[in-house]
Amino acid sequence: MAVQDLFALGAAACWAVGSVMSVTPSRHLGAFAFTRWRMAMVAVMLWTVVAVTGGWRGFESSYWAVMALSGLIGIFVGDTALFAAMNRLGPRRAGVLFATHAAFSAGLGFLLLGERMSLQASAGAALTMAGVMTAILLGRHKDETHAWEADQGHVGMGVALALLAALCQAVGSLIAKPVMTMQVDPIMASAVRVTVATAAHGVLLLTGFQAARAQQAPTARVLLQTGLNGFIAMGVGMTLVLLALEKGKVGLVAILSSVSPILVLPLLWFQLKRAPAPAAWLGAVMTVVGTGLILWR
Repeated sequence: MAVQDLFALGAAACWAVGSVMSVTPSRHLGAFAFTRWRMAMVAVMLWTVVAVTGGWRGFESSYWAVMALSGLIGIFVGDTALFAAMNRLGPRRAGVLFATHAAFSAGLGFLLLGERMSLQASAGAALTMAGVMTAILLGRHKDETHAWEADQGHVGMGVALALLAALCQAVGSLIAKPVMTMQVDPIMASAVRVTVATAAHGVLLLTGFQAARAQQAPTARVLLQTGLNGFIAMGVGMTLVLLALEKGKVGLVAILSSVSPILVLPLLWFQLKRAPAPAAWLGAVMTVVGTGLILWR
């Protein structure tokens, strides 16, 4: 079992927790304001760590532009689109659409980086993706009425935003891959990506873009939830992905990290006080078997 595989799975766990935690503050602030607040808090956290550890040493000037572009596409556009999709579709359906970033990553890695998978890894990848799709797409009870599952706006727009987020996630990882193979400090790399994305959000707000404004004034509780979400999903989760990309293939890292919707199921069970539907269990089993094939390839 390769350590980069464990990093990718760890990122999936962080994103699963983060996606559930994001529902309340994201709908309170709106997608743009939530993302902006979250990234600003994470940027402060990451630069504090960099200052203490000296992670900027060895981070060459040429890396800045690459990681900045990765942050603009993967975080600024990708994260904002994802939370806008969640606000419209709920975490379950947005999650299954966002999971397609694994397919985008595998395809781009094959076309642009010449990445190949063994037969066993390919079978595991296909089974994992099928399991994720089955669990999330068919894993909802017909009489589910919780607010997290309710439509909040145009569903078609939500689908388009989720797919845009998936594509941006794949492209952002692809751009970051060459720099991460140089074994730079992943926290420093994360700090650059988040800072550039935060600055882009600030510019958007200053231009008077209406959607960038908070829907409601942030409360102390909402800000605390946002900061904790950012620490887990971005601070830890994104850094783990960058660590995985140091030695792992873009496609396999994306596929392993895409199991986060499966990990959301027990969290939703705890929150909703109701077990997932039978199809969710079937999908979970398929995902576990597929992941096992990848890990022990």
